[in-house]
Amino acid sequence: MSSPSRATAPASAAGDAAAEDRLGAVLEFERQWWGAAGGRKESRIRAEFGWSAARYYQVLNALLDTDAALRYDPVLVGRLREVRAQRAEVRRTRRPGAGAA
Repeated sequence: MSSPSRATAPASAAGDAAAEDRLGAVLEFERQWWGAAGGRKESRIRAEFGWSAARYYQVLNALLDTDAALRYDPVLVGRLREVRAQRAEVRRTRRPGAGAA
């Protein structure tokens, strides 16, 4: 009697490898852009990944919450998590109508 998990193991391993490749590609891309001035980043995201900027940041934020990303580059992931937390704090504490001139 064969186990159903054996039949799906290669597909799962392929999915894990694809996820690992994506993790590396996104983090390497983000490392190149860390601290760089904006503008062109959105067009490079489209060229590099074929994603909209919104999709890229969804993927990046999901990756930042993984242990694999932290193992891949703990310094970069730590900085990006910190920036994300600071921006979330600004959004939480922003007063309605503040900044509108």
